[in-house]
Amino acid sequence: MTSLSTWAQVGNEQGQMEIKGSVKGKENYVPISGVQVSTNKGQFTRTNGLGEFTIKASIGDILIVEGPELETVRYRIKSGEDVDVLVEGYGSARSVQTQKREASSSRSALTDHQRFLDSANFYKKSDFEKSIDFIARSVELLGNAGNKRELSSSLRVLGEIYMFHNQYDLAITNFKDALAAQESNRTKLLLGKAYVLNGNYESAISILEPLVRAKNMVPYQRIELYETLGDANMELSNLKEAQDYYQEGLLIAEKNQISPKEIDLSSKIADAFASEDRVIEAEGFYQNSLNLSKKVAPERLIQESEKVADFYNQKNRYDDEIQLRKKNLDELQQLPKSAASTGQGISTRDTVTSQRINYKIANAYIAQDKLDEAIPYLEKSIVEADKDDDLVVQKDATRKLSEVYRYKGDYTKALESYQDYVAVVDSLYVRKEQEISRAARFNREIANTQNRISSLEQERELSQSKYSLAVTEQQLYEETSKRQKWIIYSLIFGIALMALTAFLYYRSNKQQKLANNLLALKSLRTQMNPHFIFNALNSVNNYIAKSDERSANRFLSEFSVLMRSVLENSEEDFIPLAKELELLELYVKLEHSRFSDKFDYEIEVDKKIDVDAFQIPPMLLQPYIENAIWHGLRYKEGKGFLKIKVRQVTNDMLEICIEDNGIGRKKSAELKTTNQRKQKSKGMGNIQKRIQILNDMYKNRVEVSIVDLNEDKTGTKVSLKLKK
Repeated sequence: MTSLSTWAQVGNEQGQMEIKGSVKGKENYVPISGVQVSTNKGQFTRTNGLGEFTIKASIGDILIVEGPELETVRYRIKSGEDVDVLVEGYGSARSVQTQKREASSSRSALTDHQRFLDSANFYKKSDFEKSIDFIARSVELLGNAGNKRELSSSLRVLGEIYMFHNQYDLAITNFKDALAAQESNRTKLLLGKAYVLNGNYESAISILEPLVRAKNMVPYQRIELYETLGDANMELSNLKEAQDYYQEGLLIAEKNQISPKEIDLSSKIADAFASEDRVIEAEGFYQNSLNLSKKVAPERLIQESEKVADFYNQKNRYDDEIQLRKKNLDELQQLPKSAASTGQGISTRDTVTSQRINYKIANAYIAQDKLDEAIPYLEKSIVEADKDDDLVVQKDATRKLSEVYRYKGDYTKALESYQDYVAVVDSLYVRKEQEISRAARFNREIANTQNRISSLEQERELSQSKYSLAVTEQQLYEETSKRQKWIIYSLIFGIALMALTAFLYYRSNKQQKLANNLLALKSLRTQMNPHFIFNALNSVNNYIAKSDERSANRFLSEFSVLMRSVLENSEEDFIPLAKELELLELYVKLEHSRFSDKFDYEIEVDKKIDVDAFQIPPMLLQPYIENAIWHGLRYKEGKGFLKIKVRQVTNDMLEICIEDNGIGRKKSAELKTTNQRKQKSKGMGNIQKRIQILNDMYKNRVEVSIVDLNEDKTGTKVSLKLKK
């Protein structure tokens, strides 16, 4: 017989509320655990070790209490109230029939446990919260004396859910707890995978290598074991060990005709050979993965083909890459839309989409300097990315299109594309903020759920005599946690505010420094031009003084060509090295026409150098050449020689040497008048300031050194090193 007594605790509540209660023996108040408590609206729970329960319900709902040892009780909820169910005849003197009922109830609980795990797996991909809730219910169902095997299963499935949602730390924690409850090769294999995904490769090898000697693993598990060990060694650059593990896994996959794993392992073996630059072996395994993919599914074939295309790109085989990607693009367009991967949002994962393939084709054309062929593919990529809301590809393709137009000299379209790029970046920034906000909420939900499951595990381990104390401690913990969260959130907000202030201050200083540098450069260039013109006009004046009209006319004609080029480049920080060398050759020619009896000259440029690939500040070398002629060679007894030599030091650095066998810096200084000694060379001073500012802005691209050419202090050598 069952009796029901209620005490109203909270009156006149609206909507859903928490109904608390208990189920106990009437004679001695012994708590009855495992009793099912539900409502007619689908809410469900069971009593814990103290016979207590908490369930959500609304006024008017029917509360149903049922179990193998009591009559089913139905009660209509009238207000927020505690419900106590007292069961007559429940005590220490229970009958054999009662014990049989308990055994039957235990079997039913195990069936429900498996049902909850199946439900959790079903919702793993589509509804994270619901999936975790089923795990919590499966753990709660086990009670304080739950079976360790079932507990291990619950924790393992929980780890798999976290691993699917990229929460690798939580996955590792739960897999370890599952192993603590019960040893299992399956759980160890999952733990090893989680370690690899989390970057703990040594830990993965440590947990998985002992499994190689295990005898009771099914073929698929053993394939995954060798594959995961191969992945860990691959990441640690142990390429030989990685290849051996992949080969072992491939042999088992081929023997058991497990096609998906044959494809995976062939592709990974090819990756390992490609890392060693063993092209022939890599191509062989890539071809094997392609042949196997043709037998599986079209989308899998496209994925493998894209990997091979990436391999061609790494080896600069752009024609092969373009041909293969175009073929993939055609096959991808034949697939139904649901089968093709979409790239919505800001995920950077390299999914196979038409916009990404078009973008990669365009990059291959650009690498070959085929800019006109690249433009249509970039435009297709932008349109398709916009249609699929793939902001990452849209951003990259728009920026690349702007660069292509700029290389072609179409600055109007380059500007339009760049403006589109800025708009996409702004959208991407907004999307990123939204995803960060969602991720923060998601992490809070994960933390709350994990705390719930951890609490259930602790409940299972606590004895009945300590349960009340545990509840009190839990309440204190939640209150303390709430305060700590407020403190932590306040600290985080303060730190974020300070970081933002520091960033804005840093950016403002950086922008101000850049503006100052640009203004200084412009000022120095405006000083350089009159200085150069003044020195050149002195040369014209010298011809006029000698009444050499023909030489003066010729000099003025060549000088006008030089000045036009100088003025055209006067607003640029850098110009192509080829153009600078043309200006220098014209300048030296002009000076040689004046002092042909004083020196000869030679300009030597290494033919292997791609001078168009390097840039140099305009009029940087002219003052050094002017010094060599006017202060070194002009006062030399006999005819001197000026040599300008350009050679390549490294792939990214050139050295330009200006050598003269003149009287040297020491002798030149002695010949200066008292007035000349008081004044420093304006041209050389400007050059030094320009180099200092440009190096500060462009991170040490120009380096100049001046030394005596000979041990007797005669001759001078100027060495200028220029980076790409």
